[in-house]
Parts: sequence; structure tokens; C-alpha cells
Amino acid sequence: MSIIEKAASRIEHKKDEQGAPAAAARAAENPPAAPAAPAAPAAPSMEAPAAAPVHAPRRTANQVELDLERMQALGLVTAAGGRTTLVEDFRIIKRPLLKRAFGPRAPGEKPGNLIMVTSSLPGEGKTFCSINLAMSIAMELDHTVLLIDADVARPSVLRTLGLPAHRGLMDILLDDKLDMADVMLRTNVNTLSILPAGSNNPRATELLASQAMSTFVNEIANRYPDRIVIFDSPPLLLTSEAHVLASHMGQIALVVEAEGTTQHAVKESLRQLEGCSNVNLIYNKTREFPGTETYDYHYG
Repeated sequence: MSIIEKAASRIEHKKDEQGAPAAAARAAENPPAAPAAPAAPAAPSMEAPAAAPVHAPRRTANQVELDLERMQALGLVTAAGGRTTLVEDFRIIKRPLLKRAFGPRAPGEKPGNLIMVTSSLPGEGKTFCSINLAMSIAMELDHTVLLIDADVARPSVLRTLGLPAHRGLMDILLDDKLDMADVMLRTNVNTLSILPAGSNNPRATELLASQAMSTFVNEIANRYPDRIVIFDSPPLLLTSEAHVLASHMGQIALVVEAEGTTQHAVKESLRQLEGCSNVNLIYNKTREFPGTETYDYHYG
């Protein structure tokens, strides 16, 4: 696995189309019969016009407001922040991921636009990298991003962004009548949407390995050809959900904390990802100069 990039860093509008049935009765008048007439004419029949068809209302996402100034203060990528070192770092990191996401796919290969960001253990910066990668790709002119909080045991995407808890991924897998548009959050960054983790469930591993999950992943991978889907995954060595989730992914980014993640942990994480193609490493929080942190991006 060779180093190919190195970067430095600080760390559905609801349109209710339900037509109101327009039923208007036409009143018919019976003219009075003439005295000499042998019989009064029959009254014309009352005829109501057909009601206009009623369309089921379209469900669409909830709208949330990202506090971009707060995000920038937390060291997160925002377009409003201008051309910063952090923005440039994630431009470098995202480029090979985008290239592979929309490149030719071998028969049987998982969709490259499904990208899982994980780590060996908690606290290594995977959620930070997931959000920054999503925000960076959202700046692209030709792509949209769906950020999914798949760390269902300890979801942190909404908390990091300063948003309240919402229904999400687990609720969709549990309720086949629930549509993604019912729980997906559209943001004030027009090209970025978020799918929260949703309700905590003790059967999370089985749900992620279910046919419902396979159907869901296939749908989001293929519904919009320009969409990148980023999964903020649980840590590999802490839960079994990450290994199950990895089996659906076209690309995986493993975040490694400098001077924090042991060599043994990295090797064990990579062993668990054997059989998964396109595994990448983001070496996080390295310090080359006082007060600075950098990313090393390994691709292989």
C-alpha cells in the first residue's frame, strides 16, 4: 500500500399534490307544464361530473439548518470558510475517491459511490473525517452527497453538527412502510443531505445484514447517478456492525490516529477488511510543526 497523497490540516420539497375533488352538481330546472299540454316533459336527469383524481401526497425530507459559522469554529470544512488549508486538504483526499466512485466497475464489484469511513477504535476522528469529506464533496459542481450516520450504537453526526436527534436508518429497516424521504434531512447546503442513525436497536447487526439493508443500499447507490453516499461507520474493533456494513461498500476509508492507534489495531482492522476492495487509510492528527496537524492519505 503506497502513499499517493499527503495533506496538512487542523484538524425529498413537500408538494402536496392532493387535488381537492371538484364535484359540482348541476341543478336542472323543470319548466312548468302548459295547461293544454297532454303531458309534462320528463325532468332531465341529475348528473354529477366525475371527481378529479386524488393524488397521494409526495413525501419529502425535513429541512434543517447547519450553523456554518459554528462548524467553521469547530474546525470543519465549510464553503463559507473560503480557501483554507483544511479545505485544500480534503480536496486532495476526495479526488481519488471521486475518480473511483464514477470509474468503470468490474462485474460483481460493489458501487464505488458507497464510501464507508471507519476507524479501529473510538476517538480517532472518523466522524470528523466523515463530515469534512461530505462537506468537501458537496462543494463539487457535479455531485450531491448523502451522509449516513451508521454508527447506530453511538451516533454522533447530528450531535457534532449541533442538530437534535431524528428518526433514521434503523427506523427504515424496521418499518417497511417508512420511506427514506420521511426521515432524510435536507440542509441549507443544497447538495448535502443527512440520514440520521435513528432509533437504537439491540438487533442492529442483524438489521444491517438483512435483505432490507441490501435493498436499501442498492436503491441509494443507483437512484441518483451523481450521488456520493458516505457512511459514518462504527469502529471496527469495538462492534460487529462495521464488518457487516463493509460488505456493502465500494470503498472504505480507515482513519488511523497518529500516536494513538497501535500497529496491532491497524493490522487487525485490515485483517477484518480482507475481501473488501479499495481500502484506504487516512493517517490523522500527525504533527509536523508545533500547533499543526496533518493527514497522510494512503490508497491501495
